Amino acid sequence: MRVLVVSDIHANITAFDAVLEDAGVFDAVWCLGDLVGYGPDPNECVERMREFPEMLCIGGNHDKAAIGDLPLDAFNGEARRALEWTHRQLTPESIQFLHDLPEQSVREPYTFTHGSPRRPLWEYLLDAPKAQSNFASFNTMYCLVGHSHVAIAFLLNERNRCVTYLPSHSSSFHLGYQRMILNPGSVGQPRDQDPRAAYSLIDTDSLGWEWRRVEYDVGIVQSRMRLADLPSRLILRLEEGW
Repeated sequence: MRVLVVSDIHANITAFDAVLEDAGVFDAVWCLGDLVGYGPDPNECVERMREFPEMLCIGGNHDKAAIGDLPLDAFNGEARRALEWTHRQLTPESIQFLHDLPEQSVREPYTFTHGSPRRPLWEYLLDAPKAQSNFASFNTMYCLVGHSHVAIAFLLNERNRCVTYLPSHSSSFHLGYQRMILNPGSVGQPRDQDPRAAYSLIDTDSLGWEWRRVEYDVGIVQSRMRLADLPSRLILRLEEGW
């Protein structure tokens, strides 16, 4: 089965649609959270995700905060302002969809979560020591995460318990028989100095994993954000990838 793996779409339908076109034919979609927040298209992104009959979606911290399931005072001022705007835009159908999203899910041999298996909504996995301490928090071979907006993978050596990492410029590889934590990167707001939308494809039969990037019209998204009076820093960062 060929699966599209996405995360941190952040209400950016232009980036999401570019990913869907670039990915070609796939059998299922796995989304690792934060469909909404920051961007100008929250309902459009929820509706697009709901179109896929074979879809698994995890709730992210922005998803839950936008509907009042998390306190807004946990976010910085710009994110809070965007979440308040998002809350006012969401339809009842979008609110119900986001409310029903689980914080974690398991489909052998995969665990799905937004931040980390240890702290599903909040923890960023960006370095090997933090990743190492999280391997004890899930029991499957692989754990798929988002939240950091950076495409990366962590590999556990079961013999010496050391963790190494693979950055996304490795492009594609075979998952093999090492336990791994994998992040596809962010569709709607990358933070690795590359503004292109990031996503991954996985072949669940051959266990092939591929990181991909695709360009999209950043300017048109920024225009919609300006019309919505969203914070200027959130608008600027899209063109720089930070």
